[in-house]
Amino acid sequence: MSDYSLPAEWAKQDAIMLTWPHADTDWAPMLAEVEQVYRQLASEIASRQSLVIICHDAQLKQRVTAMMAELQLPADRIHLVEAPCNDTWARDHGPITVLDKDGSPCLLDFTFTAWGDKFAANLDNDINQQLFAADCIADIPKRKVDLVLEGGGIESDGNGSLLVTKKCLLNPNRNPELNQAEIEQQLCQHLGMQRVLWLEHGYLAGDDTDAHIDTLVRFAPNNTLVYVSCNDPKDEHFRELQAMAHELTDFKTLEGKPYHLIPLPWPAAKFSADGERLPASYANYLIMNDAVLVPTYHDSQDTVALAQIQRAYPNHQVIGVHCLPLIHQYGSLHCVSMQLPAGVLKTS
Repeated sequence: MSDYSLPAEWAKQDAIMLTWPHADTDWAPMLAEVEQVYRQLASEIASRQSLVIICHDAQLKQRVTAMMAELQLPADRIHLVEAPCNDTWARDHGPITVLDKDGSPCLLDFTFTAWGDKFAANLDNDINQQLFAADCIADIPKRKVDLVLEGGGIESDGNGSLLVTKKCLLNPNRNPELNQAEIEQQLCQHLGMQRVLWLEHGYLAGDDTDAHIDTLVRFAPNNTLVYVSCNDPKDEHFRELQAMAHELTDFKTLEGKPYHLIPLPWPAAKFSADGERLPASYANYLIMNDAVLVPTYHDSQDTVALAQIQRAYPNHQVIGVHCLPLIHQYGSLHCVSMQLPAGVLKTS
């Protein structure tokens, strides 16, 4: 067992990290549209806590600086770090932070391969080492871990339980030399978990992460699981998500009690210009210190999703952020962000 453990996302945070989109990413054809989403994200985050932004080069850093000033965000909360990047999925290439028994953080740098070498990831895999050397990061332990793992593939309740999907973590495109027991042992060792809950069912069409847990099921306070549900028998996801919901009823807390389950609604199918189904999920929300930012999709179910998430996080303000542009690159709000827990940023 590690001296450290992985906190829940609702543990006290210093900052949220974003990796800003640029013209050399797949966002190029719709850069202005997606930047608008990032601008709203930056405003919502920096009005509440610090914001760390990874900028591809000096030119982008200059542009982002001007944008933040234009948005009139508090300059002392904005930290820009120059680091070349292939893409913008901070949840998966960003650091995973564990805490010791006193709450002091340690930054872990797992190997990122763009979901099993589906895309170039050479620059993204180097971001954490450059972030660790940045002026804004405190003098805390930092460790490189020789295991392929993405932040979107794991959910912690902050109490020793980790939730993952078999489709992702047991996919031979990640750590083919390790079996389930060996992967579980490594997760418990590095993240300080007492156990791993393995979810067999659940997926989203158009998702290229091999079923990241953060698109399907999320931990919430008070032994709660928030999950994507599908009530349309004609939809291709119906049987699989029904099976997933049934699995969740069998999961028990460490104390042996069933979880409190909160289903999220199913948005109408969203498609790309080429007719490809896009992975719209309300589960891909971001938890901050006093707010939860929830992706919305100009859909009739948006308000229902916000209400259900408010039930799960009664002490947080729930805010919708229009994320239809993000799913055109097959991810959503949680995928583009990474929380940095208290103690990660240098105090002035």
